[in-house]
Amino acid sequence: MSQDILMPALSPTMEEGALARWHVKPGDAVKAGDIIADIETDKATMEVEAVDEGVIEALLVEAGKQGVRVGVPIARLSGEGAASFQTPTSAAPQDEDVSAHPEVVRHAEESAAAPVSKHAEGQPPSPSVRRIAAEAHLDLASIKGTGREGRVTKADALAAVHSDRVFASPIARRLAREQNLDLTSVTGSGPAGRIIERDLAVARVAPAAAPASPKAAAPEPHPAPTLEQMGIPPGSYDLIPLDGMRRTVARRLTEAARDIPHFPLTVDIEIDALLESRTAINALLEKEGVKVSVNDMLIKACAMALKHEPAANASFTPEGIALHHNADVAMAVAINGGLITPIIFKAETKTLAQIATEAKDLAARARERKLKPQEYLGGTFSISNLGMFGIRQFSSIINPPQGCILSVGVGEKRPVVRGDQLAIATVMTVTLTCDHRVVDGAIGARWLQAFRTMIEKPSTMLA
Repeated sequence: MSQDILMPALSPTMEEGALARWHVKPGDAVKAGDIIADIETDKATMEVEAVDEGVIEALLVEAGKQGVRVGVPIARLSGEGAASFQTPTSAAPQDEDVSAHPEVVRHAEESAAAPVSKHAEGQPPSPSVRRIAAEAHLDLASIKGTGREGRVTKADALAAVHSDRVFASPIARRLAREQNLDLTSVTGSGPAGRIIERDLAVARVAPAAAPASPKAAAPEPHPAPTLEQMGIPPGSYDLIPLDGMRRTVARRLTEAARDIPHFPLTVDIEIDALLESRTAINALLEKEGVKVSVNDMLIKACAMALKHEPAANASFTPEGIALHHNADVAMAVAINGGLITPIIFKAETKTLAQIATEAKDLAARARERKLKPQEYLGGTFSISNLGMFGIRQFSSIINPPQGCILSVGVGEKRPVVRGDQLAIATVMTVTLTCDHRVVDGAIGARWLQAFRTMIEKPSTMLA
């Protein structure tokens, strides 16, 4: 008998993984406990053990294959003890159910229906059969064997396990008996719909509900309450209809806040040296009619920090993580009816004078709604500055497809400690909001370190 070895779920949330390495090849004999493969998840590489004896008939997935879905056949095992499901060394006991694959269940049911004979003396069940019976609390004497001379085979044991037509792991069955839970009312989340331990936990906390009619239509989404329903009397307000921009901003920000797993990182930065450098730079550029703002210098520092920490200059895509070649920094500009983010492309290659000139032009045309789509769509990083409004600290919503956005607060005089002495410095609080799918805490922290160094020592922007 041959059975498929399926891609195991190495964690409750795992949906796919990479088959990093095979430890076996076709023709190899394996027994329970032998390591057959290494599987990579998003967190770790784990070893997968065989749960029974047999011979590797074929490897169905090549080593190095990415995106292998849980439950997909990865190899084929031949022999009487061929198992349909393999578990990692660190898996929980509830996953040690060799009966998850439909083909095994079907074979077990067919075997159970076949003519049977009485157990023969001197033909005890195999160790794998005894293990299945022990885990399922089955009485082997009550099982009719269909093997040679009436020996109880694994198919016979599986047929007895599934005689109630409920597919569940042994530990789930035991816990259900201990907790007086009806397995027929529990929805399985394991391979092939098998009920495992975590499903029982869900069933315990879920409120009892009457079974729904299979033909019942899905309920209509509940409409949002009107202002009147929330206690605001009619005629006490003016209603401004939503234009296209406001609708788009509302939709995109709602999707970003809901769908992107994000986290903030906040630091205080002394900007006295930056302000002194700005004064000197503007004195040099006065004859050219160019005036560099603090925000222009922040844009330059953002771009240089992205080149210093390129892993932060990234976007999430379904195909993989996109690491951008250039630092295209978008700056948030408030306009009538919404917000727009014109982009300074390749900001790391531009001088402060170029950034200042370009930013001034983009902001002016943004307020006049004269920007071209290619001037505000895309970008690899955003900066939002509310310091001019006296805002000390805030956290922005990520602007897809970018992986980070920097929120800049006001620069103000604050007490600071230098050594053992109390001093006064101009301090600015910034918060980096990161898309955790592409930028983890360490990457974000390193980016902030680089950014802080460039602000507190402006000459490092030129390095």
